[in-house]
This record gives sequence, structure tokens and C-alpha cells, in this order.
Amino acid sequence: MVLRRHRITVSLLLGTALVGSASAQTSTEPLLQQANLVYQGAFRLPQIACPSTYACFSYGGTAVTYDAADNSLYIVGHPYGQLSAEVSIPALVNSTSLSALNTATLMQPFADATGGQRRAVNPGTPNPIYIGGQFVYNSKLIVTAYSYYDGSGTQNTSHFVSPVNLSAATSQVAGPSRVGSQYPGFVDGYMALVPAEWQAALGGPVLTGNCCMAIAGIQSNGPAVSAFDPEQLGMVIPVPATTLVGYPNSHPLGTGWGTQSTLYNGSTEITGIVFAPGTRSVLFFGRQGTGPFCYGSGTASAALTGQMTGSGTDRYCYDPANSSKGTHAYPYVYQVWAYDANDLLAVKNGSQAQYQIQPYAVWTFHLPFEGVDNHYLGGAGFDAQRNLIYLSQLQEDSTNPIIHVFHVNGSLAVPNPPSAIIAH
Repeated sequence: MVLRRHRITVSLLLGTALVGSASAQTSTEPLLQQANLVYQGAFRLPQIACPSTYACFSYGGTAVTYDAADNSLYIVGHPYGQLSAEVSIPALVNSTSLSALNTATLMQPFADATGGQRRAVNPGTPNPIYIGGQFVYNSKLIVTAYSYYDGSGTQNTSHFVSPVNLSAATSQVAGPSRVGSQYPGFVDGYMALVPAEWQAALGGPVLTGNCCMAIAGIQSNGPAVSAFDPEQLGMVIPVPATTLVGYPNSHPLGTGWGTQSTLYNGSTEITGIVFAPGTRSVLFFGRQGTGPFCYGSGTASAALTGQMTGSGTDRYCYDPANSSKGTHAYPYVYQVWAYDANDLLAVKNGSQAQYQIQPYAVWTFHLPFEGVDNHYLGGAGFDAQRNLIYLSQLQEDSTNPIIHVFHVNGSLAVPNPPSAIIAH
């Protein structure tokens, strides 16, 4: 039996700094830099033996969202199961010893947050459909799903509305709904709250986007995000969405899919987004391959690099981290793409195309326990009241993820320091 506290909706409104006319407002709020994100510590997720239903965290840790009502996280587990669970947030420990970290407790057991309807986003595809994002909004769980390797471009919807009580999803889920007019690949992943002072200017209270999925010709070739109102899901078809940034295949970010780049190529993954109150920074979190781009089978042998495989149908790519056939650009890094919300506003107001704006900064960062060279991140949750960012680092606790926490500090921080929940 799951006990949940009475849920309340809290609206956090900092001092606004938007100036100009209603149709062309700009902001003088500060831009975040790498130094403003200060590492606080980490915690582990429960080690659960994986049953045949894949109700476990092994190889999972995606679609992370923070729930202020329970001070908890919703997380998707094993990729074969695509099941969601809710976990507590224990005291953080800043340590390089895995055994020193505290372990979260399971608050709600694994369940299908789409109520068995996930494949409805693209019912005719033979390929998998994955949960792209989760977001707690007004006591509901908003869930996105994307069609993997949608070569025919037949996915038509993406967003579900589910109860926060996961056991009730089967009977109460609504959707999927279409959001916006672009191909759903531009909106069917990560989500984040728009700070109150920005919601009217950008066209909605929540951001939704995705990046860098298979079949680059129909996906965004760089970070994509649109603003929408989740309260319209199931009420309006399609749900209106305001495009704020996105990169069609004809206009990629940087030099494009098959190139060596620190901005975007076929190895790029973006799985989380944060828009901190009191700033004008929209931060995308993911990983980037920074080495020479190659499509083929990975090999740890430099001597085999560039040669054909034994079957003669594939080429070897130097990648000690990943031997599978696909895209390679070893070495990989954890990365943030930082965008100025004033630039997103320019797209909304029509003075810039969605693909013309560029990040004002791109930075890499390190996490403890970097034993897996792939540098996969599963998602980002955000506690807007304490300015805490929760990042899921995949497959670093054996096959389990580890949750790492950063605080947005300094003069930009909401004055509620997190020291009381941190153990060193």
C-alpha cells in the first residue's frame, strides 16, 4: 500500500525582469555559467532482481522528474519494461566511494504509466516505443513516448496524462495526444517547467522537446523544445505548441550528423532540460561524442579502425566504449548546451527561425564513478524551490543508475540552501 501526502500546487514567482512590449519582451535576468552549478552529492537506487516483467532499475534510469509534493523522483527502469517507479530522496553524500552513498527507498512499485497504451503513439510500427519523458504537473503525471527508428515517419501522437498514483494508470490514463504541428520527434522527450515570469512571454507553462533520435531526416538535429499547456491535453486536437528551438535535418546545429563536432553529430544524446527561476538560461543535459565520427561496428583495436568487418558489409570504428553497430565518435563527454531564453523569445516572436539560434555556451562536466566510457545520462529532474538538479547517470552502480545532484548557487539561487539534506 502506498501512502501519499495531501498534494498541493505551489507557484513560485521571483522578481520579474521582462521589459518591452507584450509581443517583443526581453529579459535582463542573468545567464547561468558552469560555475553556477555546484555539485552536492549523490545517492543510489534500490538493487532489485529483474523479474520477467523487467520491473527493476537495471540498465534503466531514464525519464526523470521531481515531485515537490513527496520530495521524490519518478524514474523509468529497465528499457525492456518501460515501467515507472517513484523513489524517495535520501540524504546526499559527496563521496567518490560508491559504498558511502545512501540508497533511495521505493515509494511506488513499478507500473506502466501509460496504462498499456504506449504503442498507441505509432500502432503500426514493428520497432520499440520508449518513454521519452515524465513530468509532474498540477498533481498529474505527464508522460511522453517516442517511436524508435520510425523510418516511415508514421508516429502521430506523443503525450499522455496519467495519475501520480501509478497503480491507477491502467484505468485513468488519457491519451496519447498530439502536441504542436511538427513531427512528434521534436516534442516527445524531456519536459520542464517554465518559470512563472516567463510563461506568458514564451507561450506556455511547460517546455517539451527531444533531440537526436534515429532517422535524423525527420528528427531534430540538435536540441528542440516547444512551450505548451498540459491542461489542454485531451481537450484540444492538436494541443497548441509554440516552437522555440529546433533543427530540421536541412538546418542542423553545427556541421551536422556525420561530422566531428562538439555541438551535434550522430552520437549526440540530449535527455534532460532545466529552466531555473530567476535566470534566462535554458539548459539541455546529455552526452556528446567528440572524436572522429564513424558509422559501423565499434572496436578497441586501433589497427582494425577503418577496415571492413569479417562479413565485409560493415566497417570498424575505433570505440573502446561501444562495440555495437551504429554511430561512434569516441571519446564521449557529459555536456550542457546552454541557451538564452531571449533567443527562444525571438523565435516565438518571429524575428529568428528555430534553427538560427545557437547556444550561448556549451560546457562539459565530470561525475564521480565514470567507469563507463559511454557517458550516458538518463534524464534531469528539477526542484525549483531549492534549485536542485537531479541527473541520472546510467549503468555506474553495476547496471543500476546513480542519481547526482547539483545546486544552482550564488546570487542566482532561490534563498533556501540545501545544506540540511547533505551529508559529507
